[in-house]
Amino acid sequence: MPPGGYHGSYLRVDLATRTWSRESLPDDVLRAFLGGSGLGTWLLLRETPGALSALHPSMPVVFAFSPLVGSPLTTSAKFAVLAKSPLTNRINDSLSSSHFAIQGKKTGCDAIVIVGRAETPTALVIEPDEVRFEAADDVWGLPSLAAQERLRERLGSRFRLAAIGPAGERLVRFATLSHDSRHAGRGGIGAVLGSKRLKAVAVSGDRSVEAACPEELQRYSRELSKRSFGPATAKYRELGTVSNLLTFNRLGTLPTRNFQAGEFEGAAALSPEALSLQFEKTQASCAACTIGCEHIFGRRDGRGQVRLEYENLFALGPLCGIADPDVVLEASRVCDELGIDTISAGGTIAFAMECAERGLLDAPDLRFGNGPAFLECLRRIGNREGWLGRLLSEGSRIAAREIGQGSESFAPQVKGLEIPGYDPRALQTMALGFAVGARGADHNRSGAYQADFSERVNRLNPGDAAAALAIETEDEAAIMDSLILCKFLRGVFDDRLGEMAGMLRMITGWDVDAGALRATARRIVTAKKAYNIGQGWTPEEDGLPARFFDQPLAGGASAGAALDPDRLRSQIRAYNLTRGWSAEGWLPENVQQEVAAWRTMNSTSS
Repeated sequence: MPPGGYHGSYLRVDLATRTWSRESLPDDVLRAFLGGSGLGTWLLLRETPGALSALHPSMPVVFAFSPLVGSPLTTSAKFAVLAKSPLTNRINDSLSSSHFAIQGKKTGCDAIVIVGRAETPTALVIEPDEVRFEAADDVWGLPSLAAQERLRERLGSRFRLAAIGPAGERLVRFATLSHDSRHAGRGGIGAVLGSKRLKAVAVSGDRSVEAACPEELQRYSRELSKRSFGPATAKYRELGTVSNLLTFNRLGTLPTRNFQAGEFEGAAALSPEALSLQFEKTQASCAACTIGCEHIFGRRDGRGQVRLEYENLFALGPLCGIADPDVVLEASRVCDELGIDTISAGGTIAFAMECAERGLLDAPDLRFGNGPAFLECLRRIGNREGWLGRLLSEGSRIAAREIGQGSESFAPQVKGLEIPGYDPRALQTMALGFAVGARGADHNRSGAYQADFSERVNRLNPGDAAAALAIETEDEAAIMDSLILCKFLRGVFDDRLGEMAGMLRMITGWDVDAGALRATARRIVTAKKAYNIGQGWTPEEDGLPARFFDQPLAGGASAGAALDPDRLRSQIRAYNLTRGWSAEGWLPENVQQEVAAWRTMNSTSS
């Protein structure tokens, strides 16, 4: 019998041959990699046939659940979806919350691995004892939500679906996967599914798993739910993550006009207080969540509602010089409809705006603050329409290589992934987290900004402490993304790793403590590094664009801040050595042997 919380197997589906099998997951694999991003990384290591294109039919895409899914623990209804990113050519693990996670696990598996390419547009339908390949020609071309609704009408209301939009079908490199109006957004998972002609995955099941200590788990879950509705999460309920916009603007850390400044003069118009006065607002929660951070705004023209988070507000607003809230709401709606990542879309357009203003790109209307041109550019990207839409659908790194003329120095990306809403010159522990991140610049895989916003370091010069703090927050994120739990619970826990170890013990029955979780986190981070090395990673990728060294921040409380290249290189070396890697980031022979052993852990068809 598998441990509590697990089925002990994954489903492997080949779209080309229309075959499927259930593969066992031994206890040592589950204990070593948990679930979510951890288990998904192990499966990528196992199933990836070599350093092929991210869109090659043989390359796998993995949906991974966790032992916590289906439990009474708040925020645990999440899943991870992993693949080689067509945007970065490195590992990509996107997380999301929805009932898809609950029903997916009820199909009787801990993960789903999909390989091959279907001959025609397909919807993959998964139940405990049956896998079907349904024609999806009638929903190909539809926005994700419309496709989900039509397929649910056909399949039955018990199914939960995840689907791509037109951008995924057209292989936009930062296309998303959507479900229940939520998104696995970054890195181009939508394009991977589009290359496989897989429009949607539908799941429904009735298979349950048991917890090792059900009564203790129920008591703890009730107590955690009560704490999760307390002061540690109050700002998310009251104002949502958009509340960060004014805080970051005041500190001079709000990326503005393609990271040329850290303060935006139009920020007040986009504040949650201003938005709440102008637009009808409702609040909602993710599946199995007691926090309730979703803030959904109705548009003035009555054309539906839009969920706003800090990241889409920053990327579609200040980053592009847009202060008009109607334009930002419409841009968010367009991204949702087409299925494109808001951060990469905003970052790529902001880059193009600067290129146009410098005379490097023949797009005379594409200027910072030009709302109509901005919206038209978004639509062109999502549909890969015209030369500009095709160019920018590749992301800022590839676009910069095409444009040339020194534009790579200010393309806002690391490893090809556009930088989220934290200026690294003003948050220099976060700068290290961005530079070394396996997925690229990522605020969810490295929470190093927590240190910058604390009294533990000087955010403009964290010094020798940066490496240890970056590792601490990266390891914590690796565990939360593998269990999987919402990052907003961080402030609720008195002892984060200790309490998470307790959850895992109550569900699985394992004798596990905080120290064991730290070791697991480092194993997962190392496995991601090993995957990237196998796909062609080199040490030169661990860094930041020249802008952050050569151009000090303009305006605001962080004016004049810039990164020191020698100091960052020293911090990267310290990070690598602390991880047990070489100073340059390669895996030494003993670590390579460990990775080889992980890859060959027994797994047989059942």
